Amino acid sequence: MATPGKTTVTDRSAPRKDAEAPRWSRRKAARPQELVAAALGLFVERGYAATRLEDVAAAAGVSKGTVYLYFANKEELFKTVVRENLVPALTRGTDLVDRFEGSTPELLRELLRGWWGLIGATPVAGLTKLIMAESGNFPDIARFYQEEVMVPGDELFARVLARGVERGEFRALPPNPATTLVCAPLVFLMLWQRAFGLYAHKEIDPDAYIDNLLEMLLFGLTTGEARNRPLPPKSGPYVWEKIRDEMEAQRLAQRADEPDTVAPGAAGQQDKP
Repeated sequence: MATPGKTTVTDRSAPRKDAEAPRWSRRKAARPQELVAAALGLFVERGYAATRLEDVAAAAGVSKGTVYLYFANKEELFKTVVRENLVPALTRGTDLVDRFEGSTPELLRELLRGWWGLIGATPVAGLTKLIMAESGNFPDIARFYQEEVMVPGDELFARVLARGVERGEFRALPPNPATTLVCAPLVFLMLWQRAFGLYAHKEIDPDAYIDNLLEMLLFGLTTGEARNRPLPPKSGPYVWEKIRDEMEAQRLAQRADEPDTVAPGAAGQQDKP
């Protein structure tokens, strides 16, 4: 109660008790790589139809509006997930074919091992399962996956077969269906690990599986001296392991170069709690 004759002065600069500590806080921006990583996890776990942009935003710790700062819709986000996680590995595989100095059987071993190490044994493998399950309901993303992943992968192995024929190491076989016969067992192994094998009464060891696949492929493909010349024993790291380390270093460098915040004003307009 104020004393009569005196003026009470209120300190308006002092914070109110209920404003001292907000009940929750939300990050105003996320780097695109963080959104892509969150989306990959959700697409693999829930599928395409069941993944919502607000779920991606929540997983990345931002509001839904932030996702729209970088991606127009869910389809564009999915395409970016594929391009960021699958296309680089295919590109590096193509580069390897161009510069590999060993025999074509050795190159094929590197590619089969590399496919498993960079794709098949990682969460990225779940994208293929997603496409197989939901392509009928989402033909646009199925066509995109075919063009961005399946066709380049088929062309990659076609170049390997052509290299072997040119060097006198492989028999001349038509790329179709020879490349499919190479790729189909890899897809099966991936599906076994992520679906069928979860409830099976037997286990498939991926390393043994790939070794046996390579032996059978070489038995059918090799000719001339290469048919009776065994693969040299492997010593030291595989080339694909070096590629994996280089790709991871590139991802880390890319994340370090991305800004922590979005353009001034953009977050204030669209990134409201």
